[in-house]
Amino acid sequence: MEELERKIIEIIATDRIDRPISSMSGKLKRKKSKLAKGVELKKKRFKGERVYARIEEDEVEKARGMKEGIELFCREYPTCGEILKGLIEEQRKLRETYLYFGMNPGCRLTRDDYVSVLVSLGFTETTAEKLYPDLIEISRKIARKRQEERSIMIYSTI
Repeated sequence: MEELERKIIEIIATDRIDRPISSMSGKLKRKKSKLAKGVELKKKRFKGERVYARIEEDEVEKARGMKEGIELFCREYPTCGEILKGLIEEQRKLRETYLYFGMNPGCRLTRDDYVSVLVSLGFTETTAEKLYPDLIEISRKIARKRQEERSIMIYSTI
């Protein structure tokens, strides 16, 4: 019984921690997307003192779908279902535009760079300063496991 209660307590604590972190994550994703869309590169490339960025366009194919509903429709209306399947199997070409960005070799963001983002999320300056060391340590551990260059889709058209 005690083990079951411990698991439920852990679920509740996890849920309570998840809500504010998810909320901040949503804010950060929206902010990141808005900032990326606001970047205007004159030659589709930028190399600054500490950072670089470039814009690239890719053509990708996206299949149309809604598998379960289509299967049901095809069973009920076999003739029309074959026509529908043919239309759905057609591919749509999308043009996606990405902003690639990263740090120049040997350059780093400063404590103030990070603290200003935390303050923009609604933290006080004091709280942001206290959170910074732990957040940057977690970020560094994660960054070691993935490539440093990142990208954000800034535009998509058919």
